[in-house]
Formats: sequence, C-alpha cells, structure tokens
Amino acid sequence: MVTISVLEPHKLGIDQRDALPPGEGEVAIQVIRAGICGSDMHILHGSNPFVTYPRIIGHEFAGVITALGRGVSHLAIGDHVVADPVISCGKCHPCRIGRSNVCAKLQVIGVHRDGGFRSVAIIPQENAVKISPSLGFDVAALAEPLAVAANVLSRTECGADDVVMIYGAGTVGITVLQVAKMRGARCIVADIDPQRLERAVEFGADIVINSREKSVPEEVAAEMEGLGPSVVIDGAGIPALLNEACRIAGPAGRIGLLGFSAAPCNVSQQEIVRKELSLVGSRLNRRFIAEVVHWLETGKLKPVDMITQTFNAADARKAFDLVEKHPEQTLKVQLAFDA
Repeated sequence: MVTISVLEPHKLGIDQRDALPPGEGEVAIQVIRAGICGSDMHILHGSNPFVTYPRIIGHEFAGVITALGRGVSHLAIGDHVVADPVISCGKCHPCRIGRSNVCAKLQVIGVHRDGGFRSVAIIPQENAVKISPSLGFDVAALAEPLAVAANVLSRTECGADDVVMIYGAGTVGITVLQVAKMRGARCIVADIDPQRLERAVEFGADIVINSREKSVPEEVAAEMEGLGPSVVIDGAGIPALLNEACRIAGPAGRIGLLGFSAAPCNVSQQEIVRKELSLVGSRLNRRFIAEVVHWLETGKLKPVDMITQTFNAADARKAFDLVEKHPEQTLKVQLAFDA
C-alpha cells in the first residue's frame, strides 16, 4: 500500500508497505481521500513540538471500512466513514467535563500515532464516524477542518447576533467563515493576499480588508460606526494580532485563538477589563465531527470549492511542493489513494 511519512524533519518518504490488521477495538479503513493540513507541513518542517519521527502523517481522511478488530460492535465492513483524529482517555478532568480535545493523555492521529496518509489506515472504532454513501469522500475529508472551526465558534459562543472578525483568509479562516455564516453571523475577513480575500468573498464574507494596504482597526471602526466586532478569531497566529484584537473587539467581546506562536505578545489588561473581554484558546475539535457530517449531508455547508487541487497519493511530493512554494494557489490540497 502507498504510505506517506515524514522520516525526519525535511524528509518526506513515499513507499509501499503491507497493510496491518486492526487490533482489538480498531478498524481498518481503505483511505479514499485525505487532505494536507498546515500541521502536516509543520511536521515536515520539524516545527511541531508534539510529533516523534518517523511518522505517517495525515489526520483529514475518509474512506471505507475493510476490516474489523475484535470487539468492534457498531461498525461494519463496507461502512463509509471519516476519521476524528482526537483520541482521549475518557477519564481525566477535561474528558469528564466534555473537553476531550484537551485530554491529559491526548493523542492525535497523524501526530502522536500514525495517521491516514496510507492506503489502509488503522484507527480506534470510536474515531470512525459513519457518513452517508451519498456524501463524497472528498467533501467528507473536509469534516475535520470544519470541526476545528465549529470548536472555536462554540468556545466563543458565536450566534446570529454576532459580527465576527476573522484574521486570515487561508484554510482556517475560510472554514471559520463558512460555519459562522451558517450560524447567521455577519463576517469581516482581513488578510494581506488579495486572491485570498477574493476567495473569502466567494465563501460569503460581508466585508474584506487588505491589511497590507489598510488599517484593520480603522476600517472596522468605520464599517461598524465605532463599535467593534463581538467575536474575533485569530487564525493566523501572529503575536501582534492579539493586542490588536483586544483593541478592536467590542464590549463583552469574545476572542478565540486558533493560530499560535511560541513568541511572546503584548496584551492590554486595561482593554480586557474595560470591555470585559473573554479570551479563549481552541485546540482541535471536541467531538464535532458527527455534527459537521450532518451539516454536510443536509447541505447546510457546501465546502467543495475549498478543494483546489487533488493529487494521486504517489505524487505526494508534488502536492507538498505546491503547498510549500505556491500557497497563494491553494486552499485545500487533497491526496487520492483510490487512483
């Protein structure tokens, strides 16, 4: 089977391996489509602090169950499924209060253990979410990034009465935009790339701001008659943006952080207290995959245009090179393992 792994930082391996049988409580999935994520690029670059090498990467994938391990009860061979990459213990404090995405013993498929960039992937049965046979595997493989967006918008309690300011019109920003619009919110998107901003308009952005050419605080103040957005989502992870987010957020605003950097950043305590802002982090997804699948199956979300390129899995190097060298041309690049 085709297997794509990062052997060590900056070294991508593509080889053929025999498929492993599923263990107790596990299922084998014939992977049909898998998406390349920014975190996969971080693993390749050696900048993901949680990974050990070598590692079969990939955590956005969908396919068909081909084998069942002992004790699997609610799935069957032939089921169409999408993977939820979050593996949690179910016993620690975060798990007990419904925050399994920050489990004390968290493991992420494709990071802490081998992932879905292989013809046959092995995952725990709890992490295989059934999908309708009518849902395309390409669209189903978008469920995970959309679930990440659902998580941060849940953390910031985004609803129809909100104006959402989104920093970044890459994959993260566009997924947040789609889920926020589905919830009825008005959305402002800022980015330095005009092509990305055009794409944001296509996905429903009400206002776009080229932050290379214009001041985001000034533009937001002008558009909102001096009032700030009620929700600000940072999908870029640039340290200076957090300070700006605190300044532009409206009273009682909520700020959600998806992007991050190890570098320190200045934050105004005065702004946080004066406006009683809520500042929350958001990691992965808290069992939102099944809900996102429902949105996809019922047409509440129609994200297929996010898929800008699809490569045969054997051509993964070309796919990674495109993402690396020409990010302006890509939104979501997928690998096809059924070609």
